[in-house]
Amino acid sequence: MKAVIQRVTSASVEVDGQVVGEIRHGLMVLLGVAKGDAESDIRYLIDKIRSLRIFSDEQGKMNRSLVDVGGAVLLVSQFTLLGRTANGRRPSFDDAAPPELAKRLYEQVATGLRESGTVVETGIFAAHMKVALVNDGPVTFVLDSQEGGSSRLKI
Repeated sequence: MKAVIQRVTSASVEVDGQVVGEIRHGLMVLLGVAKGDAESDIRYLIDKIRSLRIFSDEQGKMNRSLVDVGGAVLLVSQFTLLGRTANGRRPSFDDAAPPELAKRLYEQVATGLRESGTVVETGIFAAHMKVALVNDGPVTFVLDSQEGGSSRLKI
């Protein structure tokens, strides 16, 4: 799984002119599910999203986590994070999980975050969405469960 996380003061997602998800202070998370992603990838990302210390303390240092500041998550499916652009001019999405698997794992990430006490809003899987956000900092990180301790074997 790949995730782009952005610290935000606000974020929203709109589908067909209707706001379907909206948060104030917290994290905008764009999530791409790869072929072979599994439960260990979900656990890794949930832990990182909740515990990564990227919010400022009283001295302005990044010492607080999403949990520490009581922030929310806006989670949006983004299969294009798995796009490969090295060859040619058209991206290849061969590394992206099939839609059925991607939707199931995306929903499991949302559920897992909620079950661990995080307020989560979402987009609509596979819909054409308009995403708006105010990046606070700007602060943006890329997480990749394959590089960050997933127990999945790499072939």
